Amino acid sequence: MRAAAPRPARADARRNRDKLIEAARSAFAAADDTVPLETVARAAGVGIGTLYRHFPTREALVEAVFAAELDAVTASADELLAGLPPEVALRAWMDRYAGFVATKRGMLGTLRAGWASGAIATPATRERLTAAIGVLLAAGARTGSLRSDVDPDDVTTMVFGVFHSVAVDDTPDRIGRVLDLVVDALRPRDGGGAHPVAD
Repeated sequence: MRAAAPRPARADARRNRDKLIEAARSAFAAADDTVPLETVARAAGVGIGTLYRHFPTREALVEAVFAAELDAVTASADELLAGLPPEVALRAWMDRYAGFVATKRGMLGTLRAGWASGAIATPATRERLTAAIGVLLAAGARTGSLRSDVDPDDVTTMVFGVFHSVAVDDTPDRIGRVLDLVVDALRPRDGGGAHPVAD
């Protein structure tokens, strides 16, 4: 006799899980992943027992937050393109990625330890981010607003470089200026040739 299919999670249980992930995301971005789990539960409006039912360990909570953030930043490429020109969508996506980086920095200790021990699965982060960038570049190439001769993985390297080189306490304005330069480098060259060189 075939076993019955598992029942879908109740709507309130799904809501509690989502609230816990959002509360943890905010806490990790503002401080780091050593925030007491009681603080996360309180911010989500649930008891600590509810938190542990969904996430038996701190690693499980960190993994869920990271996965949710990665899903959101990669899905946002299509969402942004639905309402913005490709070059504007690309720049807005970079801001969304900056938020992802801020959250990830707050979780880095637990993530690294979890990846090393195998307690947290290693996600295909770079591949998924590069695919999102590829969607944005392809849309820009179709409209002529972004270069068509750029490898998406090269752009991933550029964006990663921005966030690896800036200090954690760099101002959003400075990071924004550097990201503006990245997008400017991706605009079509005049007449299809090289950028003019000043005398």
